[in-house]
Amino acid sequence: MDTPTTFLGVEASLTGRRWIGPDVGAVRASEALHQQTQLPMAVCQVLARRGVEAMEAETFLAPSLRDLLPDPRSLRDMEKAAARFLAAVKNRQRIAVFADYDVDGGSSAALLLVWLRQMGREATLYVPDRIDEGYGPNDEAMAELAAKHDLIICVDCGTLSHGPIAAAKGADVIVLDHHLGGETLPDCHAVVNPNRQDEDGALAHLCAAAVVFLMLVEAGRQLREVEVKGPDLMAMLDLVALATVADVAPLIGVNRAFVRQGLKVMARRERVGLSALSDVARMDTAPAAYHLGFMLGPRINAGGRVGKADLGARLLATEDPDEAAALSEKLDLLNTERREVENAVRAQALAQAEERGTDGALVWAAGKGWHPGVVGIVAARLKEATGRPAVVIGLDEGIGKGSGRSITGIDLGACIQKLATRGVLLKGGGHKMAAGLTVEEDKLEEAMAQLTALLEKQGAHLRGPADLRLDGMLMQGAASVELTQTVESAGPFGAGASAPRYVFADMRIFSARRVGETHLKVSFGDGHSSRLDAICFGAFDSPLGPALEAHGGAHFHLAGRLDINTWQGRQSVQLRLEDAARV
Repeated sequence: MDTPTTFLGVEASLTGRRWIGPDVGAVRASEALHQQTQLPMAVCQVLARRGVEAMEAETFLAPSLRDLLPDPRSLRDMEKAAARFLAAVKNRQRIAVFADYDVDGGSSAALLLVWLRQMGREATLYVPDRIDEGYGPNDEAMAELAAKHDLIICVDCGTLSHGPIAAAKGADVIVLDHHLGGETLPDCHAVVNPNRQDEDGALAHLCAAAVVFLMLVEAGRQLREVEVKGPDLMAMLDLVALATVADVAPLIGVNRAFVRQGLKVMARRERVGLSALSDVARMDTAPAAYHLGFMLGPRINAGGRVGKADLGARLLATEDPDEAAALSEKLDLLNTERREVENAVRAQALAQAEERGTDGALVWAAGKGWHPGVVGIVAARLKEATGRPAVVIGLDEGIGKGSGRSITGIDLGACIQKLATRGVLLKGGGHKMAAGLTVEEDKLEEAMAQLTALLEKQGAHLRGPADLRLDGMLMQGAASVELTQTVESAGPFGAGASAPRYVFADMRIFSARRVGETHLKVSFGDGHSSRLDAICFGAFDSPLGPALEAHGGAHFHLAGRLDINTWQGRQSVQLRLEDAARV
């Protein structure tokens, strides 16, 4: 493999990172693609980075769900899960949906509730309280649901819930999940999970809502065999797209098609809950993956973090515009409250982590009274700031409940599950990029030491924020709406499929003004073409904001991602600024 080269000679940017450009092999591959396909070079750079061959380019740029959708029956227990689900529908049995309290859980639950409603059936929704009950099924809730229902469907949870599922006496239980499975499965009717240990891992990238969707595809197939028409599943892809992006599932394979098609469905504004939430969030453009991850997702999550756990699922499932408006307003207020709580915990956690050191394989922090609803998002902030897997734990009465976030290529969920199996943790599990844990306070230091050792074996201590990967350089005059839209055709971009980053070299800063508390708006240009605008989110959380605010008309290399800004019906290109270096 060719060694990456320092880009524009930047060894230390304003954020302390070295800029790395594409290696010689990537440059040659993109040039070959350009010659063979006649696609713009900016698009070919993305395709080359993703390993797309010339003959595959056309289908990659227009992913078809029909072509990419896997056979649901390739997953173990799928046929029997769908058959039991349909039997409950046909026989008018009482159905309960037990869902996790995050976006993936809420979307998964909404898929089932909406599907059942369109078939003339209703189901009971149960979402556990994050603080009082914690993640996943618990004995008391499952026993109570079993006493009143014939079938319980656990979505985005349940794979490791042997005891609680055993407590559901008298009811059948189906698990539709994606979290890493253990050596044994709970004793229930069916466990459909691409991350079961006896699966081949081909669909390990699916979120829980995608697993639920596949179960509904299989249910539709079984209905057609008896000449019964089921609901329109394509119209439900907005929920799958939302969950895929918000749960940071890698945008590869069928996930790309789920998100691409789901965004088109969402743009039709037919789901009253998402439309109401989009209005509250002041989304004035067609939805993109960014909006799902950073505007809608956090608001839906806010109910599970600092409010009533079922608000998100109820919003996604409702067909009442008045209820949708009320729930959206409530979630927006809770999201504001969540941000305030998060900021307080983040400041303490970052100070503690820095004091402990951020050069090892794990960055972690723990504190008494830290709200369990924000430890996950604070862990994500620590991960972003340090380029290391991060765990943040809230301590209460001798017990720590925490959440972790990982970096690409490091499987945090497997490490945490291994510690739970050893008995070092009371509970633990998740997937590669995110995991949760419960630990006794007096075993906290030892648990984190063992977790660090496991992550070291994967090379996590060799990673870091020192390098910013760049796809190339753009001239200011080339940054058009048309080019940006063409590049977007290689998306959607997100986890596992990062958006291309470009550098505008030797640009003069004409103005830089603070927006809100931490963001920065910049106007820049080369002195020959018209000026371009840039937005830098969280600029004042790093040295980037202060340095650019005090620019003094100096020249900088500016790095970031192209974005289309819509204002009063007019579109223009803006740079989503991520880093800068003095010329």
